[in-house]
Amino acid sequence: MKILHLIAGADKGGAETFCRDAIKALHESGVEQYVLCRPHEDLISALNEKNIPYKSLTYSRLLKPFETATIRKAIKSYAPDLVHCWMSRASSFAPANIPQPVLGWFGGYYKLKNYKNCGYYMGVTQDIVDHIIRETGAPERSYMVNTFGTLEKDPAVTRADFDIPQNGKLVLLLSRMHWKKGIDTLLQAATLMEESTYFLLAGDGPDLQKYKDMAKDLGVSERVRFPGWRNDRAALLDICDVCVLPSRYEPFGTVIAETWHAKKPLVATKAAGARQYVTHKKDGLLCEIDDYKQLAEQLQRALTDEVLKERLVENGIKTYSAQFSKEVVTKALLNAYNDILQKHTKAA
Repeated sequence: MKILHLIAGADKGGAETFCRDAIKALHESGVEQYVLCRPHEDLISALNEKNIPYKSLTYSRLLKPFETATIRKAIKSYAPDLVHCWMSRASSFAPANIPQPVLGWFGGYYKLKNYKNCGYYMGVTQDIVDHIIRETGAPERSYMVNTFGTLEKDPAVTRADFDIPQNGKLVLLLSRMHWKKGIDTLLQAATLMEESTYFLLAGDGPDLQKYKDMAKDLGVSERVRFPGWRNDRAALLDICDVCVLPSRYEPFGTVIAETWHAKKPLVATKAAGARQYVTHKKDGLLCEIDDYKQLAEQLQRALTDEVLKERLVENGIKTYSAQFSKEVVTKALLNAYNDILQKHTKAA
């Protein structure tokens, strides 16, 4: 099987991380691949590591006619079995009237206008797939494939690396620094928690300085660390006591599955992704969006109730193994590819 990937995402982000990890997993499964992507360092490094060929594109609106022509030439010369467009920007650059099936990937509730040249669709949650079906009226061409939470082992880090006491409690956030991620809610929750509780907020984004200033204004900056974007998610999860996802808007949130894989308790707000997959008091603790008092209460429970913590971890592993392991997700992705190819061949 030969897959051509069009990738036009940002440098950092959960969707971008899964895209990179999925391509590596497909490579390990023997799939031949070629990638047309923006020249972001982490992605290029991963492709070079696996000797996956690629070509850099800007995916600029101003250059769209020229770059779409470049994509068309690449399709003609590489002759893939299928073209996989990762998210809406890449999908909008897919050439029209090519012989191969074109799959558009949805990491959220995107508008269909950028997917007009896609004949097949894939969402990361059933709710997103339901959105796709409502918009397209094509359930037979719509697929649900989760992101996976399997993390490769990283070089070890210690709490001391972040100036965090070994005997303190540590709450970890893995997120972009953006309003929709609810970082301000978490910082407000920190004001209600014990002085021995520290917060490691790993991520980058447009609101990073705003949240640094907010931590100072709230008087919690001595207990909050902002190390920037980190790729060693497994290492950070290894040193934390609980992982938190305080989002206002989150179609899924791969960190949910990563937390389960890392055998750590999870606390999340009732954004769409967590609401679909996390069962309160079973494999995670849920609280209302924007309710910092409730968030602080749930974090405190996850940090101090050992019986509850053990139950959350045990059931989180079960949920991860059934739906979000690398093996399960890669198999589902390959099954979707094969089904698309069969349908496309019959329709030709």
